[in-house]
Amino acid sequence: MIKLQNEELKKEIRILGISGSLKNTSSNSALTRAIGGLMPRNVEYMVYGSLGELPHFSPDIDGDNSPAAVNDFRRLLKNADGVIVCTPEYAFNLPGVLKNALDWTVSTGEFYEKPTAVISASPLPSGGDKAHYSVMMTMTAMQATVTDKAKLMIPSINKKMQGDEIKDDDMRDKLIAVVNELLRVIAEKPGFKL
Repeated sequence: MIKLQNEELKKEIRILGISGSLKNTSSNSALTRAIGGLMPRNVEYMVYGSLGELPHFSPDIDGDNSPAAVNDFRRLLKNADGVIVCTPEYAFNLPGVLKNALDWTVSTGEFYEKPTAVISASPLPSGGDKAHYSVMMTMTAMQATVTDKAKLMIPSINKKMQGDEIKDDDMRDKLIAVVNELLRVIAEKPGFKL
């Protein structure tokens, strides 16, 4: 395995991975899981697996008595030092289930200045560029911290993964660079002490 630049960090860092797909055999979900194997030892990496349990966003059911699934999602985001979002592209946009999840955080600000990486992956040569753009518009609106080096579009993902295993060395290197960038941003965030 390639050694990550930030392996010398002493403090445990918590990263939350979110796949924008509910499909059992989703390449993006496999990719989200596989990223965990690229993390240095001091990183606690968790993949959020309850996207489909979030109710449709409605301000009428938000507030002091928000649904339990929403509160759990917000708590995980709040407690994470950083987030990695991996999304497929559906009909030239991000999946509705991912947009729904992100909508639940607009009023409560869990993504505000949160170090975040945005990855789109598609079997098409475009790499899911339209979904990527849509997620980035939402992240900009929520004022998440997404640097240029923490963005990645992956074309032909179906040829680069076998199950949860990354088979493409170039893609692995690019993912490691994204992880390193995310860890760098987290470590340099004001108030973060190593």
